[in-house]
Amino acid sequence: MSTRLRIDLGYLGTAFSGWAIQPGLRTIQGSLEDALATALRCDRGGITAVVAGRTDAGVHALHQVCHVDVPDGVKWGNLETLKKRVQGTLRTDDIAIHRISLAPEGFEARFSALSRTYEYRIDDVGSKRNPLHHAFTYRSPYALDDQAMNSLCAQLEGLNDWAAFCRPKPGATSIRTLLHYSWTRDDDGVLTGSVVGDAFCHSMVRSLVGAAVAVGRHTLSIPEVLALRDNKERTSSWSTMPAKGLTLVSVEYPPDDQLASRALDTRAKRGPTSD
Repeated sequence: MSTRLRIDLGYLGTAFSGWAIQPGLRTIQGSLEDALATALRCDRGGITAVVAGRTDAGVHALHQVCHVDVPDGVKWGNLETLKKRVQGTLRTDDIAIHRISLAPEGFEARFSALSRTYEYRIDDVGSKRNPLHHAFTYRSPYALDDQAMNSLCAQLEGLNDWAAFCRPKPGATSIRTLLHYSWTRDDDGVLTGSVVGDAFCHSMVRSLVGAAVAVGRHTLSIPEVLALRDNKERTSSWSTMPAKGLTLVSVEYPPDDQLASRALDTRAKRGPTSD
């Protein structure tokens, strides 16, 4: 019988080909599973990290969550010590292990989650550019109308079929609830988009940002975006924004006694898809 561990971590995604393992490429999942197998002194094939949301190549995370089922008989001792061993074995500062803990009963990193929160940062022509933030901020050559962008966002929120914003995946649903979407400017004029949803299909967040940018540039109107959304077909009317500006900020879960029921409910609604 295995024991499930919850792992909270963050990463700078610039040098990685996304979360999911890909042959011959450096990925977050591959690096983490290799480090865990070494730190636990167990067979590499017995370690699989199941993540709350599979981020694309170049996307960052301040707080990602995954779980790992450790095979019976594998000893790890103190979990704080294990965290330090895994961090040391990673041999990189691009991945930070925040915490390793025993997962509560019924916990599934992906299906138990209530919501995911992402942020997207944009410097436009009116912003004061900070070179220290270059790795996680997109530079727009255009002035963006954040008031128009927020007007769009307010009308996008809610339960919808987001096929216009997602890369199609056979057998997967594109129905999601967009819980919150808004844009703010900081003191330097940098735009930050906050996007919260129960889950996201492949490329959905960066496509939502692309639609807002198109409205902010006045190349698309709000009614045009809403009509394309309601058409429920993948569109090229706006760009899927570059990965570098996108960061997973947090993953929210229900109380421990609701984890199992939340996972069952989510599985019933969703096919094999990428969050």
